Amino acid sequence: MKKVVATTRTIQNRVVLSMASFLFITSGILTAQPGQKSFVPFNDFMANTRNESSGAYLSKGTSKVKDAPAFEEMRQHILNLYEGVEVSHSFMLDGDHFDCVALEQQPGVRMHGLKSVASPPPASALKELFKDSGKSANKSAGSPQLGPGREIDEFGNSRVCEDKTIPMRRVTLEETSGFGTLKNYLEKSPDETGKLPHSNKVVPPSAILHKYSFTYQYVNNTGDTTTLNLWSPYVNTGLGEIFSLSQSWTIAYSPVLQTAEVGWQNYPGLYGGENSRLFIYYTADGYNRTGCYNLTCGAFVQTSSGWYFGGGFNNYSSYYGPQWEITARYYWYAGNWWLGLGTSPTNATWVGYYPGWLYGTGAMSRGSSQLLEFGSEGVGSNPWPPEGSGLWASWGWSWAAYQRELYYWVSNGSAYWDTLTADQPSSNCYTIAGPYWSSSWGTYFYEGGPGGYNCY
Repeated sequence: MKKVVATTRTIQNRVVLSMASFLFITSGILTAQPGQKSFVPFNDFMANTRNESSGAYLSKGTSKVKDAPAFEEMRQHILNLYEGVEVSHSFMLDGDHFDCVALEQQPGVRMHGLKSVASPPPASALKELFKDSGKSANKSAGSPQLGPGREIDEFGNSRVCEDKTIPMRRVTLEETSGFGTLKNYLEKSPDETGKLPHSNKVVPPSAILHKYSFTYQYVNNTGDTTTLNLWSPYVNTGLGEIFSLSQSWTIAYSPVLQTAEVGWQNYPGLYGGENSRLFIYYTADGYNRTGCYNLTCGAFVQTSSGWYFGGGFNNYSSYYGPQWEITARYYWYAGNWWLGLGTSPTNATWVGYYPGWLYGTGAMSRGSSQLLEFGSEGVGSNPWPPEGSGLWASWGWSWAAYQRELYYWVSNGSAYWDTLTADQPSSNCYTIAGPYWSSSWGTYFYEGGPGGYNCY
C-alpha cells in the first residue's frame, strides 16, 4: 500500500475536520435537521398531493424540477406508492415523516400484486465465522436507530410501529422536486453517473464524479456480511459536494451488472439533513433504467418494523472516542436476497428482501453473486466531501472509519473469510489501510480520507 505522507494541506484538512467534529458530532449525535417543522397527518399529505399543481413548485427557488410534465410524473409516482394504503399512525424521525404501513400494503408487495410475504432464512441456513472478542465498538442496548429517549417524537407520536406494520419514510413532492426528474430522484446520484468502484463502465459526461476508497474480491457467492463503523462526515453542499457513504456492494456483472447494496450515507440533497442515514439500493441493469433507494419505488419488501430506512442512528463515532457500528448482510434464500441488520453478526436479524424476480434473467435472479466490494464513496465536483471519518485510513482505530468481520457464503451454506484487494483510485484524497486479518475482527480494513480538491 502506498505510504501516506503528511503535507501542509493534510494538516490543514485535519484542523478543519477537528472543528467540524466539534460543531457537528458533539455527544456523538448530529443536531442539524431538515427544515420540516410541522407535523402533517397522512390523510392531509395525500389530499395535498392529489391537489398539487406544478406552478407553485416550478417557481420555488429550492425546486430543480425540469418542467410541468416532470413534476406530474413525480406526483403520479407518489400517488401510486400510497394510493389505497392504510396507515395505523405517523411520526417524525430525524426531521422526516414516517408512516406505519400495513405489511401487505407496502409498495413492494401491493404494487406487484404479491399474494404473500416470504419467510426469512432459518438460523441453521448460515454458518457464522465471527467470534465476539477483542477490541470492539460500543454496542447499542436496543435499536441503534431508536434508543432510549427517542421512542416518542416531538409531537407525542410513538415511533414504534404496530405489529404487522412497517415504518416507511414518506416520499413527498418537496423532496422529489429537489431533482430534475423522477429518474434523477430514484438513481444512485442525481446526474446519471451511477457506477461501481471497480468498473470500466462508460458513463455520460458530467461535472459530478464518484471517488472511492474500497476493497474487492471476485468470488462466486450467495451472500456476504460486513460490520460498518458509523460516522457522519460533513458534506458541504454549498461547494457542490453531493454525498458521502460507506457500504457493501453484492454484485453480479455477467451477463448484466446487478447489485444489492447497503450502508450509511450522508446525502443532504436527498434527506434534507446533515446526519448519515441507513440506506439500501439496488439495480438490475447497470444503473440504467432500474434502481432506487430504500422503499421509494416498490422494489424492497420490508418484513421487520425495527429498522428505519432513510432514518439516522442514535450514535455516531467520534475521534479517539466511542466507536459505533452496525452489521449488514445479504443472503440468497428461497428465491430472494434477504437483508440482515444488527449491531454484530451474532445478533443480526432479517429485515426484508429484494425478490429474485426483480433481477429479470440476470445472474442475481438465480442467487449468483460474482463480485464483492466494500468501501467508501464520495460524490462531488471538485471539491469532494470527506469519506469515512474524514481522516486518512492510516490513522487506524478510533480515528479512521473501518469495516470488519468480512466473510461470504457459498451455495452449500459454508462461510469463508474474504480475501480482499485494496484499491485507491484517488489516493491523494482517500485511502485504504489493509486489508488485515485478526482472530477477533476477522478480515478488516480502514477506509476514507479528507477529500478536497484535485481528487483525480
